[in-house]
Amino acid sequence: MRILLLCLLLVLAKASWADVPAARVNGVEIGLTRLERYFSEYLVAQGRALTSIRNPNLYKRLREQALDELIDKELLWQEAQRQGIAISDEQVSAHVGEVEIAFGSPAIFAQRLAEAGFDRAQYTDYTRHEMAAQQVYARLSAVDAPSPAEVEAFYDANRERLQGAQNQSDNPLVIREQGLELARATLIAQRQGQARQSVRQRLRQSATVEIAD
Repeated sequence: MRILLLCLLLVLAKASWADVPAARVNGVEIGLTRLERYFSEYLVAQGRALTSIRNPNLYKRLREQALDELIDKELLWQEAQRQGIAISDEQVSAHVGEVEIAFGSPAIFAQRLAEAGFDRAQYTDYTRHEMAAQQVYARLSAVDAPSPAEVEAFYDANRERLQGAQNQSDNPLVIREQGLELARATLIAQRQGQARQSVRQRLRQSATVEIAD
């Protein structure tokens, strides 16, 4: 948990840090410094080390994927602004406080912020943006729960795969009940994934995105 929080802080970078834009999203710059910092932590999340990437094509592809994520984040923040989503001071303060506690001491937290180029006020502002973006993302990608008939049909079509993933039992009724629960969860996850992809595509289609050469 603490490592993930540290990665989050190292990802943060304000557009003003960078003297060269990596991309522009509806006129808003994503700086090269911001991209490079995010790329480093993107590789950590992928379980990769920068020094281990010796294939130039792979390096380019991974870097482009990191930039895509940053573009999506900026689009979501802009959409949150358009929808008037407001995160209260209390919500932001509570979240920042949780992160600070996770680091063990205010001094260590302040040090990590400084290493990421932030003071507490700047990090608070970033947190507000991130929470608003996540809220609009959840709202736009919400899906209806599948009906019992849909769950049954999905379970019957994927019975072998689902049974292989569930706990073993000698009771056929228990096996089916567990299978249906797993089928429901899998079906919801698939629909949510499709909805999130659709949201990103819609935002991209209505946006002006310029990527630097």
